[in-house]
Amino acid sequence: MIGSRSGSTLQRRLLIGAVAVLIPVLAGCEAGNNAPTLEFHPAANGAYDTAASISVIDAFILGGPDDTPLAPGSSASMFLTVYNGASSADKLVSAAAPGTAGSVQLTGGSLTIPAQASTDLAGPVPKVVLQDLTSALPSGHTVPVVLTFQNAGVMTLSVPVEAQSAYYSSYSPPPPSASPGKGAKPGASGAATPSATPSAKASPTP
Repeated sequence: MIGSRSGSTLQRRLLIGAVAVLIPVLAGCEAGNNAPTLEFHPAANGAYDTAASISVIDAFILGGPDDTPLAPGSSASMFLTVYNGASSADKLVSAAAPGTAGSVQLTGGSLTIPAQASTDLAGPVPKVVLQDLTSALPSGHTVPVVLTFQNAGVMTLSVPVEAQSAYYSSYSPPPPSASPGKGAKPGASGAATPSATPSAKASPTP
């Protein structure tokens, strides 16, 4: 019995010793150049969704600088990447942000998404613009945006509003809309307007 107990105790000690040796080896492997912790990538903040063969990746709306809300009546840029996994091209034919913007403008009226390819709608000049915001739009909120594709159909996203700072500081707000000069009347030009009073005729010399 004593010999049996001694053998059992020795086996336990050997097992504990082997584990103690393996722990730093395993830890060293995990801390190597291929360690999972070194391969960590933070998730993007944008919205993602898929409809049929179309995938929208990292969609976001650019807010004001330093968390300043965008004013009612102003415009906001929207950026996104679209992947088309189909064997034929598709088109983003329209967009809407109900309850947030009066309309959403697409550059050129529609945006073609080639087959088996990604289209990066990231600017620098925005290709998707929310116009005539119905109320102040602060950063940190989400906006329901409806995208309609010619073949893939309708996709609805909850798109976050990101402040124009840090990572997003390089993105551009919409260009200012052209408006007539202060005090100018519609249709007025810089050319001089002829007088409405007819000029006096020279009297003939007798």
